This record gives sequence, C-alpha cells and structure tokens, in this order.
Amino acid sequence: MNPDLLEQGAERLARASGPGYGRLVQPGALDLTHGRILYLEDVHVSFDGFKAINGLSIDISPGELRCIIGPNGAGKTTMMDIITGKTRPDTGTVYFGGTINLLRHSEAEIAQLGIGRKFQRPTVFEALTVYENLELALQGDRRLRASVWGRLSGAQKDRLGEVLTLIRLADQMERPAGLLSHGQKQWLEIGMLLVQDPRLLLLDEPVAGMTDQETERTAELILTLKGRHSIIVVEHDMGFVDTIAEKVTVLAEGSVLAEGTLAQVQADERVIETYLGR
Repeated sequence: MNPDLLEQGAERLARASGPGYGRLVQPGALDLTHGRILYLEDVHVSFDGFKAINGLSIDISPGELRCIIGPNGAGKTTMMDIITGKTRPDTGTVYFGGTINLLRHSEAEIAQLGIGRKFQRPTVFEALTVYENLELALQGDRRLRASVWGRLSGAQKDRLGEVLTLIRLADQMERPAGLLSHGQKQWLEIGMLLVQDPRLLLLDEPVAGMTDQETERTAELILTLKGRHSIIVVEHDMGFVDTIAEKVTVLAEGSVLAEGTLAQVQADERVIETYLGR
C-alpha cells in the first residue's frame, strides 16, 4: 500500500465530496411507513428560461429497481442532479423516506444519508489498486488522516471481500485500477458505492461503452442487488433495460410521459411519437 497515493486519492475524494466532507450525518431510521423510499412531487427547474424539469412527480418503493428512459434533453440527468443535491429545483418537493427533505441537505450530506450515484464515465482512482479504491470508499470517518492511516476492522475487511466477489474483481484486487477494462472500472465504481451500504443507488448509463459480455455481467450484478437496495437506472440500451426492468418510466420534456413495463411503454402511442420517433 502506497501512503502517498492513498493520500492523493483521499484528497481527491474530499474535493469531490464538497464542503460537507468529513461531517457525518446521523439520519436515524429511514421512515418507509408510506411505502416510498424516494419521491419527487411537482418539481420544476429552469435554466435561462429553458424548462429542464417541468412538473416532475415520481416515487420509488423500497427495494424497487426502476429504469428511466427518454430522449436526450428529457431531464434524466437533471433529475439525478436534484436527488443528489447538485441542482436545486425552483419549486417542488423531494423526500428520502417519509421525513428527510433532501432540499435541506448538501451533496456530501445526501451521500452520507444513504444515496449513492454512479456517473456514466467511471471515476475510479487509476493509480490505486482495486482494493485501495474500495478501502477509500468505506463509510465511516472519512477525514483525510482516517482515510490514509486508519486500520480496517475485521468486519470492514469482510465487507470488502464480499463486494470484491460480488463485482467479480476478487482476482484483480491488487491490480491498479487504471489497467482494468472499461467494464471492470464500471463494476469497481459500483463496488465503491456498495461498500458504503447505500439505501438508494442511482446508476447513469451503466453499460455505455461495454462489450456484450460486460453488459450481460452488469445485468447479472444489478439483478443481484435488486431488493437489497432501491435502484434507479438511467439507460438508452433497450436490450439491457428489457433484461433488468420491472417498471419503466419514460421522461420527455422534463416530466413523466408514461410508466409501466417496457412492453407497455413501447406500445404507448405518445412514447412512439416522442421517443421512438414515428
């Protein structure tokens, strides 16, 4: 283990996490009595007069795997930005469980509350090994000194081992992340979220740029996570969506156009005209 590389990685993690880095949020038990782990109601966001989100209302059940599809500019990324605190809506309601108003929390605090996000392009620390990437991402005291010099407990080591097996990188644990394939980097970034035990996972185009075999393995991984975590997947690959989806939400012009199974939304005339281009 190279302390200098770990320190550099911890510093990058601190910068990426924002001003709330190192300050732990104690949310208590997540209130799921209303049967929703996440809900957005009548959310509006405008950028220089353009309505990126226009009356968006959506809710996710505990343990649900929801796929979000829609044409470019439909508001998919902006929706994820709102959930994670990167973008503040002009109006509307955004709740995690029944009591946590996400609009009152920073990006770093929202991550600590149990919402993890994977961007389209993997953002692993390429100079560090696979194991070191997962070690840095562990939940707990994430201040720089603790990240670099803290010793892992037996339970933490066990957790890292479980995640390595789950993402199929146990045999690559000592390999620098920069030498992994594109698909393996995507799995590693998902693993970096999993070691933090998120309640809700947001995955932005997780199979973009993958080979067919990598796409198949990613589908297997996400289906394994279903039920353990609530998952929102934004994706354009309809074959992949068909493999993993139970319920699909179609966004268009910043609001929900249709919801249902993939077959149901693909047969919806509004979706055919707006999204499929007929």
